[in-house]
Amino acid sequence: MARRTQFALATLNLYNLNLPGLRMYRDPDGWDETAFDRKLEWLRRIIIQHPSDLWGFQELWHQKALQAVFDHPDLADYILLVPPEQTGQTIVCSGAVRKDILVGEPEWIERFPEKFRLQSGGGDPQTPDIVVGIDGFSRPVLNFKVRPRANGAPISVYVAHFKSKAPTQIYTEGWYRTDQDYYSRHSDALGSALSTIRRTAEATALRMLLTETLKGTDNPVVVLGDLNDGPTSNTLNILTGQPNYILNGLDQGGSDTALYAASRLQQYRSDRDVYYTHIHQNLRESLDHILVSQEFYDNSRQRQWAFKGMDVVNDHLNQDDHKADGSSDHGMVRALFEYRPNQP
Repeated sequence: MARRTQFALATLNLYNLNLPGLRMYRDPDGWDETAFDRKLEWLRRIIIQHPSDLWGFQELWHQKALQAVFDHPDLADYILLVPPEQTGQTIVCSGAVRKDILVGEPEWIERFPEKFRLQSGGGDPQTPDIVVGIDGFSRPVLNFKVRPRANGAPISVYVAHFKSKAPTQIYTEGWYRTDQDYYSRHSDALGSALSTIRRTAEATALRMLLTETLKGTDNPVVVLGDLNDGPTSNTLNILTGQPNYILNGLDQGGSDTALYAASRLQQYRSDRDVYYTHIHQNLRESLDHILVSQEFYDNSRQRQWAFKGMDVVNDHLNQDDHKADGSSDHGMVRALFEYRPNQP
């Protein structure tokens, strides 16, 4: 049984990892063999150079493509978490976990909680009613458990990939076509609003799932993935619960249902913040996150694991053509924790 004194976890967007020649989006040919080989080499190098007990991946199309990445002697200790019959037709979150710490079977959560509602009469007479009709994640959330220490509680891990900030394409909608001259002038605004609403709904649905897991329990939880929004965005505020970070070192902090950002924990250890994981139109943003419950927060009364540090691999983002070197269009984020329970 595992008795780790350190626990490392990482997240990485695979940038549409599919087998060569298979359709992706509007590209009927997909990757060619040369580009695919470059992707395998780049991904394998990143994973080997940044050893982690678990990896959360986004944008996987084909199970065999991820198997090809891990077909290396240095990566033989991992078990891959991929939905059955993942053969290149859809996009999913996936994972890789050290074999000796995986507990049970993974699941992929497609639907929102049954009682999820985004509906309101407005709250006052001058505010119009609102109803948002959405009941599922655009990319299923991967959920699994690990136990780094034989005598420790299992850690629930969620790997998520929320809707991007790119405007939703609306030109195929019937209402758009009936008045195309008008709506074409507003397609970016309307499309961006739809993407924001969908991403916000996904964050809320996942928060509801997390609250059911966390509230009134000592269950440690980790959320990681490409959440497509910044650390102080409304999306992340919903997901984390906006906890108060106590800096006095008295081990009196912690919140039952909140999540703490590894990026914030790193900022408190450094005199400069240079954390970004994506570049779009010269705007550097932090879209990829590792969020942890109070069992991983240094100043929590319930601390089991103390934060040791965070790594970000992002130099490749300065290249515009990611096909040229096989790199991802997102940075890799890795966090390291040390087993150090709080002594009451």
